[in-house]
Amino acid sequence: MNVRRARLCLLPLLGGLLLSGCGIRATEVPTDFGAAPSRAHCSATGDEAASRTALGFPAQLFLLCGSSLVALDRLVEIPPESVEAPRRVQVAQGLLDQLAEEPTAAERSAGYTTDVHRGLAVTGPYGDEPDDTLRLGVSPADLSRSALAQIVCTFADSEAAEGDGSVILGGPRDTPLRRYDCTDEVRAAPGAEWPPSEEVGAG
Repeated sequence: MNVRRARLCLLPLLGGLLLSGCGIRATEVPTDFGAAPSRAHCSATGDEAASRTALGFPAQLFLLCGSSLVALDRLVEIPPESVEAPRRVQVAQGLLDQLAEEPTAAERSAGYTTDVHRGLAVTGPYGDEPDDTLRLGVSPADLSRSALAQIVCTFADSEAAEGDGSVILGGPRDTPLRRYDCTDEVRAAPGAEWPPSEEVGAG
């Protein structure tokens, strides 16, 4: 009986030695790894961005975040008042309306803002102007640099333009047309300089 009892007493000690021999510590490992990382700056979930509209066409909007332009995916609706306009103008008006919308709570928390104001209208070309002309209700020169950069980069990356990274914009009828480019410099610092442009003649 004494021998058996001695063997039983040795079992816990042997078990600890075996665990140590395998490189395993016989202590509990804490499982609390701390709080989850916070939302990255200038990011928003796809669901949050897509929830703005239930129906529409997919597009990317360029919003301000910090000192840069950052693209966000959107489903953009065609405004009812522009359904009779050419497709290019429909798209442009839908994009303008979205750019003027206040960012969602999640987007504001992530740092997004917009400098485009509501009520800005867009029409197509007059006479023999180039087919991809878009005329705003105000002269582009009367917009802030940031607002114009948002519009240029959003239009240039959409059905509203030819897809070459540029867009032809003008103000009300008979004002000069200019082709604006959305460059890396514009996206990096939209408020620093006006988007580069060149004058466009009639088609």
